[in-house]
Amino acid sequence: MENIRDLMAADHRQCDDCFVAVERLVARAAWADADAEFDRLRDAMQNHFDAEEAILFPAFEARTGMSMGPTRVMRGEHDQMRELLDAAKAALDARDADDYSGTAETLLIMMQQHNMKEENILYPMCDQQLATQLETLLAQLKNGISGAMK
Repeated sequence: MENIRDLMAADHRQCDDCFVAVERLVARAAWADADAEFDRLRDAMQNHFDAEEAILFPAFEARTGMSMGPTRVMRGEHDQMRELLDAAKAALDARDADDYSGTAETLLIMMQQHNMKEENILYPMCDQQLATQLETLLAQLKNGISGAMK
């Protein structure tokens, strides 16, 4: 049976793939394609954040009583990544490859650190704590990361 860690880690990889595609397009100054791919990246990341914040984190907090722990840290990092996505979009709109690359590098480091914490700490905790709700949560999370939640 699939678990939260596997589902959400696979979604991290899809976001990573979009990120790499944008980087390659910016390097070639293929701005229109970079814009379109960046929109896919931003939507995918936003869907991921929204699914965690609306579904996974509240379920974990309700089950464990921990609202000031890992989920709070993850929400804060989501906010920071949203700001970096906005800055990257502004650089793309300005057709400033150097500014985009600098912002993207910061975003990439943050994404990697964030994903490691989720995949190695939070998701396994969720799988353990939410085992009785797993089937329902997986369906809701799949809906959320696909954008069907909006």
